[in-house]
Amino acid sequence: MPTKSFKEIIADGLWTNNPALVQLLGLCPLLAVTGSVVNALGLGLATTLVLVGTNLSVSMIRNFVPDTVRLPAFVMIIASLVTCIELLSQAYTYDLYLSLGIFIPLIVTNCAILGRAEAFARKNPILESITDGLMMGVGFTLVLLVLGALREIIGQGTIFSDMDLLLGPVAADWKITLIGDYRGFLFAVLPPGAFIGMGLLIALKSIIDTRVKAYQAANKDDSATAGRRVRVTGEIK
Repeated sequence: MPTKSFKEIIADGLWTNNPALVQLLGLCPLLAVTGSVVNALGLGLATTLVLVGTNLSVSMIRNFVPDTVRLPAFVMIIASLVTCIELLSQAYTYDLYLSLGIFIPLIVTNCAILGRAEAFARKNPILESITDGLMMGVGFTLVLLVLGALREIIGQGTIFSDMDLLLGPVAADWKITLIGDYRGFLFAVLPPGAFIGMGLLIALKSIIDTRVKAYQAANKDDSATAGRRVRVTGEIK
C-alpha cells in the first residue's frame, strides 16, 4: 500500500519537503555550481535522473534485498547510475562536464538520493517511487536554477550565458545581457554569495509558509463562527 497519495508526493517534492529548502540536503554541490544557470541546470538534470533511476530500482528489488545488505545495495545502485550519467555527459556535453568537474561523481554522496531510497522507495510501489524521485529532483533543480539565475544576474549582469554547453548550437544565442557595461560583482559568484542567496531563499519560503498558515487559520475561524450563527425571525410577545 502506498504511504502517500500522488498529490502529497508532488507537494512534498516541490515545496513541503523540498530537499534543498527543507531537508537541506545536497548543499555542497548546490552552493558550488550555481554560479550560472547552465551549471545549475546541468547538475539538476543529472541529479533528477539519478533520483528517478534509484527510486525505480530500489522499489523493484525492495522485497528481495535483506535488511543486512540493504544500504550497500542502494549505494551500489546509486554509484552505477552516476557512472552512467558521467559517461553520457563526457560523450555529449564534455565542456559542461569539465565545468561541473568533480560534482557529477559526487552525486553518489548526495544524501537526498540515499535518503529517498531509504525513506520512500523501499516502502512504496514502483509508480509512486518514480513520482517521488521525479518531484524531489524537480524541486532540487528549481532551487538550483533560482539560485544560479540570481548569482549570474548579480555577478555578471547576464542570464542564460553558455547554454550551448548543455543544449548545443541551438542555444548559442540565448545569452541575455541585462546590465550593459557591467563590471560584475565578484561576491555573488564566490561561495559567500551562494550562502547568502541560499539563506534568502530559505527565509522567503519560511515567510510564505507562515503567511499561508495564518491565512488558513483565519479562514477556519471565520467558517467556525459562521457555522455557529443562528438566524432568528418573527416577533416575541
